[in-house]
Amino acid sequence: MLPPPGRARQPMPPGHAPEMMTPPLTPPGRSRTALEQDVAQALDAAPPGRSGVALLPDAAAAFAIRAASARAAGRSLDLQYYMWRGDVTGQLLACEVLAAADRGVKVRLLLDDVYALGRERSLAALDAHPRIEVRLFNGTRWRRFGRIGFLLELAFGGRHLNRRMHNKSWIADGRLAVVGGRNLGDAYFGLASRASIRFRDLDLVLAGPAAHQASRVFQRYWNSPLARPAELAAAAAERAGGLPALRSVLAQADDRPTADALLANADTPLRDRLAEGLALLPPDAIQVVADPPEKAKRGLRARKAARAAGGIAAEIADALRGARQEALLISPYFVPGRAGLALIADLRRRGVRVSIITNSLAATDVVAVHGGYAKYRRALLSLGVTLFELKPEWRETNPSLMGSRGAALHTKAFAVDGRLGFVGSFNLDPRSAALNTEMGCFVRDARIAAGIAAEHARLADPAMSWQVALEAGELVWRDGPALAPREPGAGLWRRLLAGAVRRLPVEEQL
Repeated sequence: MLPPPGRARQPMPPGHAPEMMTPPLTPPGRSRTALEQDVAQALDAAPPGRSGVALLPDAAAAFAIRAASARAAGRSLDLQYYMWRGDVTGQLLACEVLAAADRGVKVRLLLDDVYALGRERSLAALDAHPRIEVRLFNGTRWRRFGRIGFLLELAFGGRHLNRRMHNKSWIADGRLAVVGGRNLGDAYFGLASRASIRFRDLDLVLAGPAAHQASRVFQRYWNSPLARPAELAAAAAERAGGLPALRSVLAQADDRPTADALLANADTPLRDRLAEGLALLPPDAIQVVADPPEKAKRGLRARKAARAAGGIAAEIADALRGARQEALLISPYFVPGRAGLALIADLRRRGVRVSIITNSLAATDVVAVHGGYAKYRRALLSLGVTLFELKPEWRETNPSLMGSRGAALHTKAFAVDGRLGFVGSFNLDPRSAALNTEMGCFVRDARIAAGIAAEHARLADPAMSWQVALEAGELVWRDGPALAPREPGAGLWRRLLAGAVRRLPVEEQL
């Protein structure tokens, strides 16, 4: 999960000049955009150089802040995502982006290539817009064969394709950024039907100079050799009607009944949204961190170079090692590994309270990862860790190795000692630590830490989660005053799949 003790890179010292230097609010000779005016108004009471930060646990508000920032943007939208689905939510946000480009906003869209497979025509149509540029990260060369081509290339030596860009950021005019773990799609904004999963997630809004830190991360990935223009399906997209045909499809998105819940409050002006709950913090209280894009390169030399350049896993390890009283962790996929278990054991020896919330077997959307987590449960409880597993909203049917139906946890966050909070894309598992590129944001502020602690408490409530415990040497799942059966809510097939993965030597892939 994390680097072992003694190998983590030291955190950035407060006031580190290269990280804190930001451009003026508005470049000389240019008037402020509507978004810049809204951000300036929200920060009006703060001393110069301060930024606004707010947590967004509510799915409708998370959609609305993206839509409102796209409408208020006047210069740029830089969007970096692991997954942008073509469902109702994905189409509504694409409408907002296209409308911004139509009025002159420069849009740069960087997507991980795996979830772009099968969407080439739509992406090529967007790329045909004179103010929209689309790039794909770590692309497959056998794209013409779709997902089968991806799997074949992976099987015949394309091991670099197993390393994906998991970053998520939505940046408007370089002055407002939304970062966290939320992908763009119905399941992440509360619109999924009973036939699919709905994720509980968390975003962090950065307004003002801190947003420039997210912009620097985007710029580094955008200019990476691994980010290539999405030109491969241009001819096919043109034959299918190109951008006009895509506009016609997107125009129908807001006519669907499922869109009403999201659009109901999306018209609230950005300035009103920023006026609610922003913590105004000095520059050294906020640190956006990310893996270097080179982490996704193939080969031992590239991995060594990426480690030398630093990465998010080292920063997270340092933050957790610094705990003195309490560490509250929320991670949908929790596979600590030996190093992570040793870190937690050290915290417990020093009397630090450690409480972890993750998915139950019944709730997880990736059964394989639960198999990797389950073998650490007994050790964690023996150390005195408080452990909760999220309940599914309803029992799924027809489970598979990589999928589930119901509600699942997707939040990746933690709070340390009531003074430090983190929200990002990083799962506490080997895949995030060693394979995928990740990003996130540390905020040194009691209000943000308290907000994450409140989310932890909400998820740990008996109405939401089972508490796992050891009684007479046996694992039990507490459901309020009652005890639930072993791996409650999970069917036999799901238990067998998790048990099989638990015995396989595949932990580094989880």
